[in-house]
Amino acid sequence: MHPPDDDKNLFRRMFGDVKRLRHDKVQHTAEKPTPAARFQRLDESQVLHESINGALDPSELDTGDELSFRRPQVRMTDFRRLRRGQFSVADEIDLHGLSAEQAREALVDFLAEALSRRLRCVRVIHGKGLRSGPSGPVIKRRIGRWLQRRDEVLAYCSARPVDGGTGAIYLLLKPGA
Repeated sequence: MHPPDDDKNLFRRMFGDVKRLRHDKVQHTAEKPTPAARFQRLDESQVLHESINGALDPSELDTGDELSFRRPQVRMTDFRRLRRGQFSVADEIDLHGLSAEQAREALVDFLAEALSRRLRCVRVIHGKGLRSGPSGPVIKRRIGRWLQRRDEVLAYCSARPVDGGTGAIYLLLKPGA
């Protein structure tokens, strides 16, 4: 069935200058914008603002009890995030009550397991050595040396008070190590 003549005439009056397209694809001539690292710039500007105007974060104060280590390839912004507890802690080990040798062996096994599971950030609870007697904290004194010898350890620092404070550390591991 064909449309009545009135409809054809109305259509021609309304769309008389229309030409049929040869294809239905649109050609875009505008170039794609250059990608911009929006969040990196924001993070860097926040760090600059905090360093100039911000109050000191208690977790960043150096009182002498904190443990801290950073390899040169670890960006300072990432190290600050680690100190603030902003990395997701994927696993932890508690070394309380172990002898120094037992603690070292347990730590070696824990790191091997964490690396095989491709974990990025873990927590090691070493304790504060409050019951160690006059010699002070044994594991806490040694753990830094043990970890600095391991290439897969990128950085570590004492945890925030809510996560164990100076009795625990956040440990950043090399991805894919």
